[in-house]
Amino acid sequence: MNTVAVDTAGCPSGLAPPSASEAADPSPFVRRVGKQDRLSLTVRGAKCGACLSRIESAVAALPGVDNARLNLSTGRLDIAWTGDLSAQRIARTVSDLGYGVASLDTRAGDTEHKKEEQSLLLAMGVAGFATANIMLLSVSVWGGHDEMGEATRQGLHAVSGVIALPTLLFSGRPFFRSAWNVLKRRRTNMDVPISLALILAFSVSVAETIRGGEHAYFDAACMLLFFLLIGRFLDARVRRRAYSAARDLAALASRTVTRISATGTHEPVRAEDIRPGDRILLAPGERAVVDMLIEHGESEVDESLVTGESLPRFSAAGMQLMAGSINLSQPLTGRATAASADSLLSDIGRMLEAGEQKRGAYRRIADKAVSLYVPIVHSTALLTFLGWWLAGLGLRESILIAVSTLIITCPCALALAAPVVQVVAAGRLFRGGAYLKSGDALERIAACDHVVFDKTGTLTLGTPRLVSINLPAGTLQDAAQLARASRHPLSRALTAAAGPGPLAANVKERPGLGLEGTVNGIACRLGSAEWTGARASIHNGATLFFVRGAELPVELRFEDDIHASASATIARLRKLGMGVEIVSGDRSEAVAEVARTLGIDHWTAAASPQDKVRRLEQLQSEGKHVLMVGDGLNDAGALALAHASAAPGGALDVSQSASDAVYSGGLAPLPLLVRTARKARTVMLQNFGFAAAYNLVAVPIAVLGHATPLVAAIAMSGSSLIVCLNALRLNLPTEKPA
Repeated sequence: MNTVAVDTAGCPSGLAPPSASEAADPSPFVRRVGKQDRLSLTVRGAKCGACLSRIESAVAALPGVDNARLNLSTGRLDIAWTGDLSAQRIARTVSDLGYGVASLDTRAGDTEHKKEEQSLLLAMGVAGFATANIMLLSVSVWGGHDEMGEATRQGLHAVSGVIALPTLLFSGRPFFRSAWNVLKRRRTNMDVPISLALILAFSVSVAETIRGGEHAYFDAACMLLFFLLIGRFLDARVRRRAYSAARDLAALASRTVTRISATGTHEPVRAEDIRPGDRILLAPGERAVVDMLIEHGESEVDESLVTGESLPRFSAAGMQLMAGSINLSQPLTGRATAASADSLLSDIGRMLEAGEQKRGAYRRIADKAVSLYVPIVHSTALLTFLGWWLAGLGLRESILIAVSTLIITCPCALALAAPVVQVVAAGRLFRGGAYLKSGDALERIAACDHVVFDKTGTLTLGTPRLVSINLPAGTLQDAAQLARASRHPLSRALTAAAGPGPLAANVKERPGLGLEGTVNGIACRLGSAEWTGARASIHNGATLFFVRGAELPVELRFEDDIHASASATIARLRKLGMGVEIVSGDRSEAVAEVARTLGIDHWTAAASPQDKVRRLEQLQSEGKHVLMVGDGLNDAGALALAHASAAPGGALDVSQSASDAVYSGGLAPLPLLVRTARKARTVMLQNFGFAAAYNLVAVPIAVLGHATPLVAAIAMSGSSLIVCLNALRLNLPTEKPA
């Protein structure tokens, strides 16, 4: 990664970053699109809506900037401008706010996300280990309070301090570093009171140990740190999962393309270097990474990732080929109709980004709570100290009461109210075959009242199966001899039904028509009705026709089987009060048949990725909260835009990354997902209510001097324990057995 400027709050490495003047110039990464210059940067350290607003406003205020948009989940900042503005000035503007900036590199960015997560996990483990050991020593002090000598008690406190000091220095780095970076810019955040509470609790404990006091609070400091790191780790994991959607899509779109020059020279170039009008060669097996118009050649094209259609489409000169399609059989040449940044893949990427931004409503609520919490806690602790000191209490006692106030108001129960529910719910769903991938997924799934299903690979298996019966003797085996020479899905289904066997002689494949060859000395054909001289079928599924010599053509019918659990799943979803519909890119006949079989009244066929997004926007405008279930690249934009989303375990990586949950073992986990999410929402609200009640009771007790720092730590930990125990109720059955 080419570092531009890094001075970041919460930088996982903990190393001193280079200054803006020492950083690499991001100018080589500027792209010229029309009259605009565009640049994509990675921003580190932005964790809330306030960060997003600060960065976007600062960059948008630069001269000539037309648009500046930051995605919190992926850390990607996209800037478009006109004029003489330099890329380095943009990077310096962001770094001067206290955030890390780097040129966009999805692979290196993912590595940094992993390092941050691993760093937090290690810090959490160290804090948990230290807390357990210090608590053992503290229990000895409490248990032997009357009989224990002063020297023994002081020795145990000293040992606790020796354990606590390196723990705070190592595990507390994420909070101390973040607090320092905002304080030196005369700002504040949630980590400031946390850091202050940790430092004061440790400092007071050292002072009490030196003077031979009865109580030290090293256990309080380490326990506080451990619980806070749990929430920070869960947040980091959620962010990395969200980042993977952009990474996977970038990997799909960043392949090389064979460009044909004016002199006929073939040269490999990056997809980003292709411009409209460039001639392109698409070899068999290659995926198109830009939209193109075919000029020469005929071939079967797999558009399943783009349209959801399970069967390949015949493509020839004059036809449009969308980015994401795979050329199956013959070379194709054509002209690019759009640059890589304007292709269908990029459109889907922008839909993913838009969907991620729409999820910020839940984060804004938390950000508002943080903005209120920090000044209130600081003011309360300061006023408590000043009040007792001016009232005549000694400096030591006033500080102890202020420290107790800081510790007892530490938002552990509030911070764990949602994350601990997510952890328990995730375990419950894991055992049921569903896996959560988004931090706020449970809240949004619980609010869903309408389900939109893709068809192919979601409601159906996505694999055609031969259903023809009573075929003339030898027809299946003879047809399979031709089918074994093709990669067409119907040919594969045919060979799977026939089993192992020989290959026909002199087999040739005619794109869009079928196969011909010699079987036992007889000329045979396998393919469309036109190719074999048969009448077109009215079968809703796919068909092939096989003709041997002068015999009449034999029809071979195929069906894409519906999941065995689909009917029961839809019935359970309706029982939960949810509407159900299908929006698919497949043919009308195929979609209508599945809808009729499953009793679904509302369905849409031949829907493009944009059509799916528009349908979801229409449903949202009607006040519905949509749960989108899909598996293809053509579903990725809709999955990101939906109120919540789920993808099967066999779905494309991009679709899984864009979804909030992944399920396996058929559709049965979907009702469990909804029930668990709704119960989790109830438990979250209970936890938030308890956390608020706890602060209303505990804060006055601490302010009035009725709680030592140790009692405050125990009360804080006790509130966290209650929150955790309440979350464990999610493991109870969510549905009565039939």
